[in-house]
Amino acid sequence: MALSDVDWSRTAWWGIGAVLGAALVYVVYSFVGTFVFGVFIYYATRPLYNRVRKRIPQSSVAAAVAIFAMTLPALLLAGYALLIVANQIRELDIAGNGYLDQLPFTEETLDMLTDPSQIAAVDWQRYVTIDTVSGTLNSLAQAADTVAFLGTGAIHLFVMLAVAFYLLRDGGRLGRYLVRFTDQGGIVDAYGLAVDRDLKSIFFGNILNAIVTGTIAVIVYSVLNVFAPDGGAIPAAGLVGLLAGVASLIPIVGMKLVYFPVTGFMAVRAVVNDVSGGLAFVLVFALASLIIVDTIPDLVLRPYVSGRSLHVGAVMLAYTLGPLLFGWYGIFLMPVLLVLIVHFVRIVFPELLAGEPLRPYAVDPTYLTDEEPRAVSSDPGSAPAAVEDGSGPHGAEKPGEPTPEDSSDDA
Repeated sequence: MALSDVDWSRTAWWGIGAVLGAALVYVVYSFVGTFVFGVFIYYATRPLYNRVRKRIPQSSVAAAVAIFAMTLPALLLAGYALLIVANQIRELDIAGNGYLDQLPFTEETLDMLTDPSQIAAVDWQRYVTIDTVSGTLNSLAQAADTVAFLGTGAIHLFVMLAVAFYLLRDGGRLGRYLVRFTDQGGIVDAYGLAVDRDLKSIFFGNILNAIVTGTIAVIVYSVLNVFAPDGGAIPAAGLVGLLAGVASLIPIVGMKLVYFPVTGFMAVRAVVNDVSGGLAFVLVFALASLIIVDTIPDLVLRPYVSGRSLHVGAVMLAYTLGPLLFGWYGIFLMPVLLVLIVHFVRIVFPELLAGEPLRPYAVDPTYLTDEEPRAVSSDPGSAPAAVEDGSGPHGAEKPGEPTPEDSSDDA
């Protein structure tokens, strides 16, 4: 090709697009944990958003209510549970891979904040005065490390909530745009729906259940220790609760792998040491673990979770290898990569190898729905309609149908 035949204007625009794409990839890579956790918040909040949207037609208001009425308090509660766990890790002198060194609190302050008995004994009225508030503000102004730590955490939290908010509000428009702009024979619609379905199962079904269970367990066990008899307390209550949440990711047995052995240990210790009221406290611990920590979260979340199509072993490996490979956010990022790869291999890769037109019908259409088989068009070139939760890929409504946000002016 001669240089005179090159469309330099189009080439320049492609170059600009490549630079902008590289810049976007760099930003996402630099804050990948924040963005991935924002996607998790989106999937965890979407069922609630769908319910709120039936009563509040404005998508922006519905998304804000779903996030700030339920998600933000839940995140603060989970953060407090992690603070309790961090304090116990520090007390037990367990390596925290440098994360605990970033905590700006003194040991005395951390002990007070994470001990329910000390919090209950505090006279909060004597702290809520003009002098104490102004003194606290002056102290924070002098404690640059604390301010920087809290400020950085607040910025990351804002970005997470913003990602979740705009995915809830505009996810339908984004999904329809991708389908209309890139779809070839329905392949984007089929691939997006399959990915969306499994991400919903992983994020809302498994990881959210683990976070809720772990948070409840940490707080319940820490409160129980306030009433524990001398010599009969739950050992490292916060860590036991955290391990119970992690163990809930294991199929069938779940957190029973944690609280059954702990119950046995506490019972033997109570008998050997002749702890007064020790066996009664062990019974309370076992009942609280079975009913409050194990059964109730499962009953609340299970009706909203669709069946999982991924291999259980592959999902377990993703949960295990993700944090080892990427850090704390690997438990969110690795399952996403697993879902993207699995469905690429199932839906797209066979047609690429065969050199045939990309059509999603190599996959059983019943696999792409939650309950009832999808109605497949007789026209092989037509795209299948998205049916889950009334949405297509990324929460999009059925392609081509008008949506309330399209006709509203609440942008």
